[in-house]
This record gives sequence, C-alpha cells and structure tokens, in this order.
Amino acid sequence: MLLEFIAAIALGLGLAGLVMITNRLAGKRLPGWLAPAAAGLGMIAFMVYLEYSWADRTMARLPEGVVLASASSESMWYRPWTYIKPLSLRLIAIDTRRNRSHDDRPGQIMTTIVLLGRWMPIREVPVVFDCVNARRADLTDQVSIEADGELTGAQWRRLPVDDPALLRICS
Repeated sequence: MLLEFIAAIALGLGLAGLVMITNRLAGKRLPGWLAPAAAGLGMIAFMVYLEYSWADRTMARLPEGVVLASASSESMWYRPWTYIKPLSLRLIAIDTRRNRSHDDRPGQIMTTIVLLGRWMPIREVPVVFDCVNARRADLTDQVSIEADGELTGAQWRRLPVDDPALLRICS
C-alpha cells in the first residue's frame, strides 16, 4: 500500500513537471491550473488502474495448481466508477495441489481454500468437500480424522449444488 502511494505521488509530480515544461516551451500560454489538474487526474487514473488490475495481477502471481473459485463484484458510492464496472476486491481460490481423498471415502476431498483480499493478508483454510452430499467442513482444532476417513467433530455446511468451489473440487 505504501509503495503504491509513493508511486502515485511520483506520477503526479512527474505529470505536473511535464505540464510545466510544456508550458515553458509554449511561452507560458497554458492556464496555471493545468499542472495540478494533470497531477490529480493522473494519480486518480493510476489508482483506478491498480484497483481494477489487482485481481488479475494477484492470480497471475499464484503458483500453478491454485485455481480461482470465485471473485467478488462490488460497487461503492465513494468509488463512483464502480457503478459502471464493479470492482473485485476479494478472491476465493483453491489450492488443488493439496487435494487428498481417503480410499474409504472417495466422494470426500480434503483441500485448501485460499482467501485473498485487497490490502488483506492471505488466509488459507483447510477444508473437506463432500461431493456426494454437496457440503463442506472446515478442518479446525476440534475436528479429527479417523482411520476410516470419518470426520469427528466437524460442522458440515450445506452448499448449493452450483457453488463455484464445490464445482471446482468435484469436477
């Protein structure tokens, strides 16, 4: 966040400098408000670009085998341009490299969900998806896995059959 702020300030100063040089070369014919206006508009455009490209840049940096399950789509009053094109500030990905299943329970797949948010640390949540019954259980300290693959102490959550994470794991 700090580096993006510094980059925006540097861009604004650079644009203001270019307008001032252009004004000097043009014989000081440009209005005085043009340099700060160019700096401000340039910084806003840069920040909008960073916001909209965040999701794609983040997914491109993830290792192979981590696939996108879903992305948020939000509009905010203090970002009026998001009413034209909603902004994605949260992603849910699945680390398919960690997929495991028990021989006695082939319809249940243990994996890791990766929660990514703009300005938030990455969180990984180990889960078990039950593809047959369309449900999910988070693997917490209270959950233990028996020798036959049975989860004891798990809080199963029903999922809609079209849940993006369920479809990614069970396909």
